[in-house]
Parts: sequence; structure tokens; C-alpha cells
Amino acid sequence: MHNLTLTQSLAGLAGGDFSSRELTAALLARIEQFNPQLNALITTTAASALEQAERADQQRAAGSAGPLCGVPIVHKDIFCTDGVRTSAGSKMLDNFIPPYDATVVERLNAAGAVVLGKANMDEFAMGSSNETSYYGAVQNPWARDCVAGGSSGGSAAAVAARLVAAATATDTGGSIRQPAALCGITGLKPTYGRISRWGMIAYASSLDQAGPMARSAEDCAALLQVMAGHDDRDSTCADNAVPDYLAALAARQDLTGLKIGVPSQYFGSGLDSAVEQAVRDALAVYESLGAKLVEIELPNSALAIPAYYVIAPAEASANLSRFDGVRYGHRCDNPQDLEDLYRRSRSEGFGDEVKRRIMIGSYALSAGYYDAYYRKAQQVRQLIKQDYDAAFAQVDVIAGPTTPNTAWAIGEKSNDPVSMYLEDIYTIATNLAGLPGLSLPCGFAQGKPVGLQLTGRHFDEATLLQAAHLYQLNSDWHQRCPEEFCQ
Repeated sequence: MHNLTLTQSLAGLAGGDFSSRELTAALLARIEQFNPQLNALITTTAASALEQAERADQQRAAGSAGPLCGVPIVHKDIFCTDGVRTSAGSKMLDNFIPPYDATVVERLNAAGAVVLGKANMDEFAMGSSNETSYYGAVQNPWARDCVAGGSSGGSAAAVAARLVAAATATDTGGSIRQPAALCGITGLKPTYGRISRWGMIAYASSLDQAGPMARSAEDCAALLQVMAGHDDRDSTCADNAVPDYLAALAARQDLTGLKIGVPSQYFGSGLDSAVEQAVRDALAVYESLGAKLVEIELPNSALAIPAYYVIAPAEASANLSRFDGVRYGHRCDNPQDLEDLYRRSRSEGFGDEVKRRIMIGSYALSAGYYDAYYRKAQQVRQLIKQDYDAAFAQVDVIAGPTTPNTAWAIGEKSNDPVSMYLEDIYTIATNLAGLPGLSLPCGFAQGKPVGLQLTGRHFDEATLLQAAHLYQLNSDWHQRCPEEFCQ
């Protein structure tokens, strides 16, 4: 059963091939077997998962099954879960047990999903390799000595290793798409505002967005259908109608008339030649399906990383100021006074990368530097958005590599933050512009997965899902499985 996709699992449950309890027990056994090596999950919720599964079986028998009734998933450990530790991968929140569910968790629970546990992640979603987690690095199922990507590395590894069919994740600068590419699965970052951020621990509030990770675009469509929609508790959540994403997949049989923009800036120096070849081969498949490739320019794309690493740390420094050792989270022992409480609680609770970004952000927002750094970065952000607006006047979708390289060795870039940041060079601009982006498997290089990134217009996730789905109907990269985990 572990080799079934989310869609196949739903079909099996509906057909009575197996019960949710049987499926849940089988996947919990796999987590018990493989998670000690992979380190993909921080917390496993076996008892409550089996209870949810039994309830799902009863609902299905009574004819009241929700759209995801009985299908097991895991949540990235950045979503608050009522009564279950939510750590954000940090010592700061190692003891935090929320008294409520995030909106994403509420909606998936209401749809009947069964939660197996909480996935490992870079601390407060700050990282590109899942090595900044207080709970240790996640191993890539395709190459156990390599990173799974970040910050949603635990979610990606769990799906790739067939521990679960699907997972929730978040994407601030590529944290869904980059690990999806490195682990050979499909990951979707929706338009900013498509999914509520309520109950999602904040990193950079103008960039953070929740989304699904699964093995196929069809599975991501099924998850997005439930996760998306307006929420009054999040003022940035858009009050836009949610399309029928699964119906949209069935409505399109080919890609005739679809114009795919190919930015010249995405195929320059720094891109691994084998990764480029896999992406070029995928674009050729799109041409064979009727799409037209159009050369486009995104002239300010090189400014995305410097702009992001001013804006995101600035917002992080403000968001993380709430962790002061007073109300919840880590508190130092025997503080001498209030200043000592603040200083030691934060010094002990945060890891090095989080401290680095807090200091960068605090500096960028400080008196005398705000205009030179933060305001300037926001102006650059507007230029990047204008580049996309101009491009989408010519094309329907933009395509290119998700990452410049395949997964690198654990520890290889740990002491070189800039080198690590450059691994997000193709994903960050999408967040700055608030656009939807999707990564899907398109081949291998050096025996490790390669991802193709598709970027779409605001709130046009349906076109991205259609394009990805049709490619996956005409390729089998998304069906490949790491040999160790397919038995």
C-alpha cells in the first residue's frame, strides 16, 4: 500500500480494497522502520492517527466521507496542531504544545485526512538543506549522505521514501519547490494569499505561503482543493473563489496553444550541465504536447537573492522578537534579571542561522539604514514583479530549472552561507512577486533527481497543475522510487 499515491489510496478506500486503519497501520510501521535513519519526522502521532483512521472508516461506511477521508498525511512542524508539539525545528519551541489547530490543519481534518505526525524542517524555516533543524539533518532518500533540501526537507523525504503519500509544507523562498526537486517529488507553492497563514509559525510574513507536497500534480490538486480558500483570521488571505482543480486537470487533453516562457537568465553560468539537459529534455516533451516555447527575459532576476536576504531577515527579526522567554517557549534557568532572561533565553533557544538572520534584519531596519537597505530591497522587489508582469503579457507559464544543482552532501555547504543561499537562485523571485510556482521531477543527474519549475500568473494554479499533469501522463519520472524504499 505504501507505493500508492494519494489519489490511488482514495480509490482503494472507496472501493473497499483496504480500510483506513489498515493503510494507516502499514504506513506507521514504515515510519517506525525507516524514520530513525532518514530523520524525516520529529513527532509521530500513532495513537491519534489510528483513532482518526477508525473514525474515517465509520464515516465512509455511513456515506459521509469527506474528500480526503482516511488518507494519511504528515504536517510540516510549522503548523500548529492542537495538543501536539509544534517546534518549528527549534529548541526555542521544543516544549510548545499549541491549544489550537492552524487553518490548514483544520481544513484537512475536516476533509477526513489522517495525521501520522509532524515533519522535520529547517529551524523557523530558515535554510535550504534541513541542516539547521534542532533535531538534526534529514537524509535524502535517493542518496542518504546528501541533503533533502529545505526548509521542508522532512515533508519531501517522507513522501519520496513512501512513508506517506502527501504532506503539507511552506515556501518562503523556495522551501516547497527546492526540496521537492532534490527528492524527486511534486511540490506546489500557491499564490500568496491563496491559503490561510493562520496558525502557521511566521518567518517572513509577506513571503510565507503554505502548500502541498505529493508524488504527482493530481495529488497536489486534491490537497490544494481542501487547503485553499478565504479565512477571516488571516488579513492577507485572499477572498477569491477556489476553482475545481481536479476538474481542470480532466478538462485539458493536450497543451495546444499554451505558451511557455523560457528565461535566458535561468540557463547561464552556475547551472549544472546535466541539470540543464534534463530541463531541456522536459521542455522538448512540452513542445511535443503542443506547447510553444518562447524566449523571454527577466532582467532583474539576479537581484532576487540580495533583495530577499534583506526583506526576509528584516521581517524575521520582527516576527521572532516575540520569543523572549516570558510567555511560552524556551526559558533560561535562573535568570538574574529581565535583561539576562531575554539575552540567555534567545541565545540558548535560537540556532546560528536564525541568529544570523535576526541580526541582518535588525541591522537593515535600524535607524540610518532602513532607506539604504529595506526600502531599496522593496523597490527591487517591485522591479522583479514588473518583469513577471511583462513576461506574462507574452506567455502563459514560465519554465526553467528549480535548482542549479542536484542534492549536495550533508555538511558540504554548512560553513558557507552564501553558497547555500545561491541554491535558491531560481525560486526566490516567485515569492517576491507573490506568484504560484510548482516543481515536478523531470530526470536525473549524477543519479539524483532534477526538478523542472513552472511559474504561473497570480491565482492561476489550475494552469500550472494542468501543465504538470499532462507532462506526468507522458513521462514516468514522478513514479521513480529510491530502491531502498520501494520494496
